[in-house]
Amino acid sequence: MGDDNSAASQARRRYLLIALVFFGTVLSYVDRQVLALLKPTLEATFHWSDEDFAHLGSAFSLAMATSVLFSGWLVDRFGVRIAYGWAVAIWSLAGMAHAAAATVTQFVLARVTLALGESVSGPATVKATAQYLPLRERSFGLGIITTAPSIGAIMTPLVIPPVAVLFGWQSAFLLTGGLGVIWVFLWVVGTRHLRAPRAVSVAPAKAGVDWAALFSDRRTWAITGSKAMADMVWWFLLFWIPDLFSKVFGLSQAQIGGPVALTYAMAALGALASGGLFPMFLRKGLSFNAARKLSMLCFAVLILPLPLALFIGSPWAAAAIIGVALFAHNGFVTNIFGVTADIIPLQRVGTVTALSSVAGNLSGMGMIEFAGWSLTNGHGYWPMFAVASVAYLAATLFLHLVVPSIVPVHDMPGAAG
Repeated sequence: MGDDNSAASQARRRYLLIALVFFGTVLSYVDRQVLALLKPTLEATFHWSDEDFAHLGSAFSLAMATSVLFSGWLVDRFGVRIAYGWAVAIWSLAGMAHAAAATVTQFVLARVTLALGESVSGPATVKATAQYLPLRERSFGLGIITTAPSIGAIMTPLVIPPVAVLFGWQSAFLLTGGLGVIWVFLWVVGTRHLRAPRAVSVAPAKAGVDWAALFSDRRTWAITGSKAMADMVWWFLLFWIPDLFSKVFGLSQAQIGGPVALTYAMAALGALASGGLFPMFLRKGLSFNAARKLSMLCFAVLILPLPLALFIGSPWAAAAIIGVALFAHNGFVTNIFGVTADIIPLQRVGTVTALSSVAGNLSGMGMIEFAGWSLTNGHGYWPMFAVASVAYLAATLFLHLVVPSIVPVHDMPGAAG
């Protein structure tokens, strides 16, 4: 037992926790991307139109939005270990249930259950980082974890279509769900003796959230609003990129994998780069406030050329342009997570992260539905790309207006409540 509580042992366990959160997030995004990549096969099976496909995606987002606030409360109430372990078990079984779907209704029910489980992922990720990593290591830890969606999105187009071709589309869902079951076992064993560092220890996880204080705090709305503007772009691109390469560039399902994988490989690089940009600005003498906001502004500017992807002849060049935008998205969102861990009292981190996920899923649902309407009515992809190109500048401005000066929570009098 003494060895379990030694500084070296606890440090290893903390980083094992981050590794498991990373791989759990990878699995969640593999589950989400499978649907988009198998769209041609599933369209033929379930007779979907573009609007039907959009409705299925928005049903997932709506389920996430309605459950994620409750999931944030679960994380704050029961702690990361219990809440996240049960969540992955639920979404893994739901993923496997897709293979048994015989009707569209059954398929939608499986997707909704998947969303209910995956809604815990965001609050658990930020809570784990805030609770188990010292302040000086959070940006790096968040940067590593934020690469997970991109790693999942890279792996999926390279692995899932061949598996589906060889063994049937049902096998893709059985594979990803089975990996989740294995992850749950590793989570239970690997986090049994984990302890929070004394520097970030707070009241027990069962302490309640002061809802009045949370909703009256400008910091809550700064995080929620900026995350909503960024997430609507991410969910739109995650759901529609394979279809875009098919419709705009005429690629077959076998040809789509390479360009899609390239876009998300660049997104993963963005998450890694974001972990170093903010500390670099601090080392150069910028204030905490200026370093965070300048980091966000740099990434926002990189997204402005996104509409050019629709007017270039090469699918690989288009993939590179979209990849730069996803690179910047992950960098931008990593900084939002960083701001959350920095300025939100630890007792509220899970709940505030959940609120921002609700807003992001609702805005993403709107963009997915907008895309379905635009494609069905012959307007193509350009309206969504135009909105996406300026969304991050708008999010940066919003954050600055609501919180003119970012101050770490431990430096603010009375901030722990």
